[in-house]
Amino acid sequence: MPIWKKLEQKQLSALYLLYGTEAFLIHETKQRLIQSVLTAEEMDFNFSSYDLEETPVETALEEAETFPFMGEKKLVILNNPVFLTAERSKDKIEHNIKKLEEYIANPAPYTILVFSAPYEKLDERKKITKLLKKNAEVMEANKLSDKELKSWLRSQAAASGAQIDEEALDHLLAIAGTDLMMLASEMDKLALYVSGAQPITVDIVDQLTARSLEQDIFSLVDKVVTGQAEKAFRIYYDLLKLNEEPIKILAVIANQFRLIYQTKELARKGYGQQQIASFLKVHPFRVKLAAGQARGFSDEQLAAIMMLLANSDLDMKTSAMAKPLIVEMFLFKLQSLMSR
Repeated sequence: MPIWKKLEQKQLSALYLLYGTEAFLIHETKQRLIQSVLTAEEMDFNFSSYDLEETPVETALEEAETFPFMGEKKLVILNNPVFLTAERSKDKIEHNIKKLEEYIANPAPYTILVFSAPYEKLDERKKITKLLKKNAEVMEANKLSDKELKSWLRSQAAASGAQIDEEALDHLLAIAGTDLMMLASEMDKLALYVSGAQPITVDIVDQLTARSLEQDIFSLVDKVVTGQAEKAFRIYYDLLKLNEEPIKILAVIANQFRLIYQTKELARKGYGQQQIASFLKVHPFRVKLAAGQARGFSDEQLAAIMMLLANSDLDMKTSAMAKPLIVEMFLFKLQSLMSR
């Protein structure tokens, strides 16, 4: 059961460990904890947050062991506990880990102590890590799978009193990308627009959702794959009108084709989409879309495109040709290559 589901049921623990690289999920869980533990009036007296890259842990523990000034509970958040990882701290802060171990074994009953660790992995060999994972409520906040991402989006819609159909979900992800902060903002806007009167549909998503540069480039590549060169050029010219830098546009095009090439190669070797996403450190939904686009290219075409991109990148850095024209020439050559 996710931590926030337990919070809705008022199932509070004395210790929480939030770790992973998905910053939005960690932030969201912190906010839910604050809302579950403290009233607005109690925040000034019973809430504390420490950065353990600047403050010794024993200082935070002294706060955790102090009785609440008003109310029944206090909330103390410990950010960046690098001592839970195999990394070496960049600063010279010395932490009294022995005192922390003693606290974890016998936490103050009136304090909710939260460890916020924005790291992909913790060092499971360390005694302190084992002890904390054994005694704390743990949430791993890493990249969501395609299924988890859609479930999370549905819950975001439901929290705003809205519903979204499956096709609209796919379209939202295709347009807005997989950044949770961006998706949460877009879902709030969509839910406000429908006001619970109707489901969120593909047309509504298309009308209201802001497109990221990456998603515009995905659409551009898709138009090339499907032989819609005129629409591909229209997307490019629109990006120039929006003052996007040609060198940045070319870099994002290169990233997309690199992902397509790598996805095709790894799929050929028998990797599944989830494995490919993990190996390439990208979201599974991006791999799913890249796999679909990869079917539109032969191995020879992809190899030639990678060479075209390398040459265009060199021209960007060394040629006197206007930078917008370099990208335009690349698109003409790409169109010619795809028509063979």
